[in-house]
Amino acid sequence: MLMIPHPTWAGWKVWRRNWDVFFKTYKVNFLPPFVEPVLYLLAIGYGLGMFVGEIEGIPYVLYIAPALLSISMMNSSFFECTYSSFVRMYYQKTFDAMISTPLSIEDVIAGELLWGATRSLIYTTAMLAVLIAFGVVSLPASLLVIPFSFLAGLLFAGIAMCFTAITPGIDTLNYPAFLFITPMFLFSGTFFPLSVLPDALQVFAITVLPLAQVVTVTRSLTLASLSPLFLYSLVWITLCAAIFFFLSIFLMKRRLVI
Repeated sequence: MLMIPHPTWAGWKVWRRNWDVFFKTYKVNFLPPFVEPVLYLLAIGYGLGMFVGEIEGIPYVLYIAPALLSISMMNSSFFECTYSSFVRMYYQKTFDAMISTPLSIEDVIAGELLWGATRSLIYTTAMLAVLIAFGVVSLPASLLVIPFSFLAGLLFAGIAMCFTAITPGIDTLNYPAFLFITPMFLFSGTFFPLSVLPDALQVFAITVLPLAQVVTVTRSLTLASLSPLFLYSLVWITLCAAIFFFLSIFLMKRRLVI
């Protein structure tokens, strides 16, 4: 029988533990979100953009800027709650240590998920600062991407934790990384519009791929021009984030108890 998990506010202690560890190594952790958008903007936005020109009446560098933010939300939260969570669970035995305290399994996993979402927010904020410096996003509308990145990060964190719950070993996490994340990276309206894809793939992307929904919302905010799918994508993300939040806790509890 499927029992709905009941995490408590004690999960914030797990979140705080990860926060403290993150900022103890801040020099390493803050380098990627500043360097990555610069490389992508220069190589693809400005370099390739010279040949592409405009897409749907939008300069190419402005078109891919929100995609870079969306990809950062996905990668930062997904890889945090797959590889990093698996290391804490299996190799460092951090989960076992925390569960031996008054914290429950639900609290530990909820804290991990919230930290994954927070990491998305941190990386997105840093990357947004770079994009603002380059003048490729609209202000002040693009600032709304910051709170949205937490919701998007929570979605990908929940999906990631489901994979972590069912994977037999850390090497197996390469499968969702290459077979799930990489295709979304390429075919979610990131570097070219979905309209160029066959109709069946367009429908699949719009209805199934989480990154396609995130790109839709982020692009609407950074360009200050709402897509017709904006509300649909926002509701889709919210519902799926809630579903995967509780599903991942249930699956992780079943794994850790067994």
